[in-house]
Amino acid sequence: MSQAAAFKALHAGPEILVLPNAWDAASAATMEDAGAKAVATSSAAVAWAHGYADGDFFPVPLVITAIAEIARVLKVPLTADIEGGYTDDLAKLAETIKAVVGAGAVGINLEDGRRDADLHARKIEATRKAADQAGVALFINARTDVYLKGLAEGEAAQAEVLARARTYAAAGADGIFIPGPTDRDLLAVFAKEITLPVNAMARGGLPNAAALQAAGIRRLSSGGGLFAAAYGTLARATAAYLQDGASDPLTPLSEGLPSFNKRFG
Repeated sequence: MSQAAAFKALHAGPEILVLPNAWDAASAATMEDAGAKAVATSSAAVAWAHGYADGDFFPVPLVITAIAEIARVLKVPLTADIEGGYTDDLAKLAETIKAVVGAGAVGINLEDGRRDADLHARKIEATRKAADQAGVALFINARTDVYLKGLAEGEAAQAEVLARARTYAAAGADGIFIPGPTDRDLLAVFAKEITLPVNAMARGGLPNAAALQAAGIRRLSSGGGLFAAAYGTLARATAAYLQDGASDPLTPLSEGLPSFNKRFG
């Protein structure tokens, strides 16, 4: 089975796909070694790790390099968060998709942001065509930011998400990513009404994987959460180290880390 087929099969259930989001080769390898069945990137975390702000600021050549570096060390499938594709020009998007696939990704997140749903549908169509030309059955996870961007509220937001999900499914998407909501009942409605696998994003108040699975959610992404956990620990450890130069407090933090020389050798 190809990596692309294996990744798509992970969305079929019965178990929910719990995806950790990496930002470089070392984080991705650590996640695979911890038991991840697939690894995703977080566009925000990758950008921050390279000194760029989140939000379509990260240069595409560096995006491709980061994907290739991560794919090189993994045996499990890799899906890449490429924001909105870094362009609304369909021809440029097609070239980016071919580069993403060439770098080793078998899935992508493609977000609509504040874009018109019809434009995003055309971008999904262009993505599908480019991936097919590259010979990869790319898993297109169409992300809608209705909740994250506050494009609507209450019942209007729910209706807008469902309308966009139908539009994106018709355009060729394989999954629908709805970051923001944490209410189990609302997520269950989306899982029931949307014909494609629905992806939730980890955040405070979100039910655990078992509860989400029972609600019909097929995929859970950590987003920038693991990056925040890692760098929060780094910030605290650095502050303690700079305060008195003590080495002993650093030792427990390395427990469980893989031997990267052995891992990458």
